[in-house]
Amino acid sequence: MNLEWSAEQLALHNRLREHGGSPAPGQSGGGGASWQALAADQVMALPVPVEYGGLGHSALTCAFALEGLGYGCRDIGLLVSAGAHMWAVQHPIVKFGTPQQKATYLPGLASGTLTGAHAITETETGSDALAMEAVAVKDGTKYRLSGRKRFVTNAPLADVFLVYATLGQQFGFTGVTAFLVERDHPGLKVEAEYQKAGLRSCPWGQVVLDDCVVDESRRLGAEKQGSKIFASVMAWERTLLLAPLLGAVEAQLEECVQRSLSRRQFRRRIASFQSVSNRIVDLRVRLESARNVTYRAAWELADNEESFYPEMVKLAISEAAVATFEGAMQIFGGYGYTEEAGIEERLRDALGTRISSGTSDMQRSVIAAKLGMR
Repeated sequence: MNLEWSAEQLALHNRLREHGGSPAPGQSGGGGASWQALAADQVMALPVPVEYGGLGHSALTCAFALEGLGYGCRDIGLLVSAGAHMWAVQHPIVKFGTPQQKATYLPGLASGTLTGAHAITETETGSDALAMEAVAVKDGTKYRLSGRKRFVTNAPLADVFLVYATLGQQFGFTGVTAFLVERDHPGLKVEAEYQKAGLRSCPWGQVVLDDCVVDESRRLGAEKQGSKIFASVMAWERTLLLAPLLGAVEAQLEECVQRSLSRRQFRRRIASFQSVSNRIVDLRVRLESARNVTYRAAWELADNEESFYPEMVKLAISEAAVATFEGAMQIFGGYGYTEEAGIEERLRDALGTRISSGTSDMQRSVIAAKLGMR
């Protein structure tokens, strides 16, 4: 793996590193202006082929660019929202979509004028995502979709939904099929979801399919190919969704170093206390480990989606982020516990990343299975 970044890659990383869409400390970001700031910086266009209005970058270049973005934009919720749009909607359309589907959706998704949402989770399935109850009944050249999806990222704002349903409970996961359904399509309704503890600028919602009839032209991929599409989504999402947090963690660690050098207690800089310096060193080691496994996963992603690296990335970054923001709160002391410092918001956001796109325990379980221990 060659990590000698090209001039183009470095320029892209550095441009996004200076992204101005970050909210002030203690303030939630998100909203149309921030989303539009990302769109103006062509963030959503990064992986989309050039012929559909994108930049056509590789997964490795995307990882490096998004790391820079996370350093400049501290709104983790907004970055997760954009990541779900890119990796769980754009990517499967690029890989499995028909020419007509690509021409219809990718230009708008790449420009940010369309927002995508990935609707698979249900109330009783959770981590067992493919054990779904939503059904798609075939009727000639149409499908009748019925069911309810929960915790759908971007649902309140989405224009197009990637929805999964099974052709029959008797088929199990082999019957799962994917569909592209637009927001105003008859039979699709978006309802409110619980307010979250963090990731406030990454909105959730429920998607209700009530006798939602769609033409077969809305099917993404072949019948019963939904599990394959979902597996590809998970590989790309787990590798790249949290890449911005590498930059956010780096920025937080820099602030911790500065704090340890400027804050004095007992007539000494607190950096001179081993409990402080050791904590920062350990957090830096976590960051470098997460960064390296991210680059390794992204480097081979296009050729090998079935390795255990995507799950390692998701696990390593989410756990490193939680540890970093919790450690920063300790280093900043009483001020670190205030809203003004902004650390508590980032910690609440990071806690959510250990759950979304598969919990940390699920990542460990999948890795164990891929190592032949299940």
